[in-house]
Amino acid sequence: MPNPMNDEVLAAARAGDAVALAQVMVATPSVNPVLAEGGAGESEMADLTAGWLRHWGFETVIVTAAPGRLNVVGSLAGDGPTLLLNGHLDTVGVDGMSIPPFSGEIVDGRLLGRGSCDMKGGVAAILAAASRLASTGRRPNLIVALTADEEHASLGMAHLVGSGVKADLAIVCEPTSLAVMPAHKGFVWIAADFQGRAAHGSRPEIGIDAIRHAGLYLAALDSYASSLRARPAHPLLQYGSLHAGTITGGSAESVYPESCSLLLERRTMPGEDPTQIVREFQSVLDALLEREPALSATLEMTLERPGTDVPESSPLVRGLVEAAVVHGLQGKIEGMTAWVDAAFLNQAGIPAVCFGPGDIAQAHTKDEWIDVGEIRACADVLETFARAL
Repeated sequence: MPNPMNDEVLAAARAGDAVALAQVMVATPSVNPVLAEGGAGESEMADLTAGWLRHWGFETVIVTAAPGRLNVVGSLAGDGPTLLLNGHLDTVGVDGMSIPPFSGEIVDGRLLGRGSCDMKGGVAAILAAASRLASTGRRPNLIVALTADEEHASLGMAHLVGSGVKADLAIVCEPTSLAVMPAHKGFVWIAADFQGRAAHGSRPEIGIDAIRHAGLYLAALDSYASSLRARPAHPLLQYGSLHAGTITGGSAESVYPESCSLLLERRTMPGEDPTQIVREFQSVLDALLEREPALSATLEMTLERPGTDVPESSPLVRGLVEAAVVHGLQGKIEGMTAWVDAAFLNQAGIPAVCFGPGDIAQAHTKDEWIDVGEIRACADVLETFARAL
């Protein structure tokens, strides 16, 4: 297999070949520096993708979303509505990978390497479609927005939306196995801090066990978790859920622990109110306090991201399904269980769905890969959908 960075592959990428674009990007490290010490960040990827967009005629800027964190925004005039195509430039780290993370090698129809699935394959499909749309034929107004930091705090998408970007509809090309995903879950993170009283392990009349109290609270949350499945099901996402992410506390076997902290996550449905969710967690705690008067605890929401959805009957969803069928795909409509940057766009009034190549089960894995046929198919569908606008 030729080196992905050789002249032939580089020339094919510059000409807009979807798989060559993906190879070159996989061979360009862009590990999120917040997630891995020494991570390269988005700088080289930003220069690379901006260069391609400019070559194809897009008016393109590289924008600093946060110190050292870069977005690329390219625009091209057309007719009718404005379509925004989005992907992120960063990847997770490479520790523990069982394959060379930046080889960009293709083996048995699979492109290997970190970010191949999440989501340089999707970005390659966007860029390939953008290249074709720029070269000839009818097209809508186009915005290609490639953003920073999706794998951590979504600084890039937050900056893009905060800058006032305007579009009529958007497609985020996260890996969906080429299903159209108009709905995704959100989440609420809650820190539960339990205060006990330190004492020698032989003095139960003095000590208050904060870890025990945290355990009782976790057990009490079981009923709350079960109750979520009694609520009306979302047609694509079904039900909310909760789990404990981490637990820390105590100092030694022979000491009553004076503190214990739980970090809890509640996965949410579109339209759920984060403040109401905190109240629900508090009501479970209040009921426990009635049975355990020595218990002392506080709850704090540390982060929330909303679930959002777009109606299945919308022109965006129906149009993508029709374009997929044109290219021999099933045109499946499914829900995305993970939270995605599409939420920012939906909150800003830009209807956004996910549609992209690759299986999310391959994202972040030690042998990450993507089917190159799906990259090509995604580019075809994006082009057909855009021209139909």
